[in-house]
Amino acid sequence: MNEIKYKPIGVIHSSFKEPKGTPIQSVAAKSIDGTVEVFTEYAEGLKDIEGFSHIILIYHFHLSKGSPLKVKPYMDNEVHGVFATRAPSRPNSIGISIVRLVGVKENILHIQDVDIIEGTPLLDIKPYVPEFDIRETEKRGWLEKNIDKLLTSKDDGRFIK
Repeated sequence: MNEIKYKPIGVIHSSFKEPKGTPIQSVAAKSIDGTVEVFTEYAEGLKDIEGFSHIILIYHFHLSKGSPLKVKPYMDNEVHGVFATRAPSRPNSIGISIVRLVGVKENILHIQDVDIIEGTPLLDIKPYVPEFDIRETEKRGWLEKNIDKLLTSKDDGRFIK
């Protein structure tokens, strides 16, 4: 299969200057403000986005190191396969976050619940629609015994370059 290349459509701005200390999921970043600067050549793609309360940001983990297939995630002391985690070091360093959209001014999106590092390259934006995106689940794997750690867990720097 051929290599796939992506070109950023914008950049995410936040108060987090480094991974260490950053919330590890957007649900644990309640009310943390940020902005998304969509490059002007993509701005017309924002038409009607203000009608959504939440959006899904798809971005490149530009500071993650390597791509081990086994990692020790933030909320556990055991090693797991990378595809059974949300660790930022991955074969393709792609991240996703669901954030609250609080305003739009031209090509700038004002957002909250930001768990993303300043200067992160934005790959895509999709509207969050509960009827499309929420699923009932029966199992949560290794996280079942660790989910209570979510709101207090922070990035400790283990996955940065």
